[in-house]
Amino acid sequence: MRSFPVIHQCLISRTTTLLCEWQCYRNQHPSGYSYSQFTNLYGQWLASNQLVRPRTNRWPMALSTEDIKTLKEWRSSSNKRRWERAVALLDLYKGCAMASLCRKLDRSPQTIKRWHRIFVTAGLPAVALVSKKPENPERLAAIAEKKARLVKIIHESPSLYGVNRTTWTLDTLSAAYGRIHGEILSKTSISRYFNELGYKFKKARKVLTSPDPEYRTKLKRITAILSRLGPKEKFFSIDGFGPCAVKRRGGVALVPGDQIRTIPQRQRSKGSLICTAALELSTNQVTHFYSKRKNTEEMIKLLDLLISKYHDQERIYLSWDAASWHASKAFHQKVDGHNTRQAESNSCGPKVELAPLPSGAQFLNVIESVFSGMARAVIHNSDYSSVDECKRAIDQHFQERNESFAKNPRRAGKVIWGKEREPPIFSDSNNCKDPRYR
Repeated sequence: MRSFPVIHQCLISRTTTLLCEWQCYRNQHPSGYSYSQFTNLYGQWLASNQLVRPRTNRWPMALSTEDIKTLKEWRSSSNKRRWERAVALLDLYKGCAMASLCRKLDRSPQTIKRWHRIFVTAGLPAVALVSKKPENPERLAAIAEKKARLVKIIHESPSLYGVNRTTWTLDTLSAAYGRIHGEILSKTSISRYFNELGYKFKKARKVLTSPDPEYRTKLKRITAILSRLGPKEKFFSIDGFGPCAVKRRGGVALVPGDQIRTIPQRQRSKGSLICTAALELSTNQVTHFYSKRKNTEEMIKLLDLLISKYHDQERIYLSWDAASWHASKAFHQKVDGHNTRQAESNSCGPKVELAPLPSGAQFLNVIESVFSGMARAVIHNSDYSSVDECKRAIDQHFQERNESFAKNPRRAGKVIWGKEREPPIFSDSNNCKDPRYR
């Protein structure tokens, strides 16, 4: 009993085991207690002193400070192989039971014992080595040949292989390969080979590009005007919507799952309309009217309407795309005549300046986004009985939009008018014109 305190300290430090201590005891006292009696007395001594028996580590190992640091780095990495080995070695070092470690890693005891044996005999670097079976050189050569054959096939048109398509698919590649080389190659294998070669199926994207050589100059002028727009100045984005035929329209709608929505492919139009509108960017107010056609006379009519409506302003800017009727001689003569009268008398209204967009840059016209939102709201899924009914729906849409922005100009564009493709602000990264919503 007097030797139990020393034995207990040795067990805590993991320098020995209770079996080894009993063997030393029997060497000193050959007629002493058996091992079972010895462990029973040790248990009584622990209970009387309110102590707990130290956990026995059946897989002792010595980890240096560098080894512990490296194993912790492995445990924090995304490499599953290293994570498993780090967790196994650190837990064995802490004296965790083999059964709990196997459940934790979902590995067999033989595998964890093998990692332990490699570490004890060869060190930590040997544990990190990738154990990979040697591959058959003939098999590697065959795979390389298959890859070369596939690349040769995709470099040629499918029509040369009797395929009535303009692009290759996995099905057509598999069929063409089998027909030429007399060997079946699955779609899974073809996909894996092309992934290894770095090939991917990619769709061509339409790029919105302006051919105007003065694109940057015109864009810089518009952004400069907007950056220094005064309280008595207004900037208008102008365009026309249409001609739009009044007939039954398709679109996205919420319907029962078993219902199929259809519209007649051929139907008689009930008329058509053209909506000419101007969007004032600082207040997000839309001024619109209906035209019979898109020409210079309608642009002059819009100019007179804006001058009359914004008579109290000092200057208004008109911005639109490079359509011919937007830059006609008659329209420029009208603007010059008005500015001449305005310079002589301030009662003629605001001065008019033109800030045209670059040619082919309709995607920068902010009112295109407003037209897209209007089309989604009142044109899609519509079946108006007449042109007048369609006009009333458009008038109500713009009226509600103007009232909403007048009351809450900051939040209205995001909360109420979320149907618009882009926010009603000018930006050189906008793509306001969307053919799907026109």
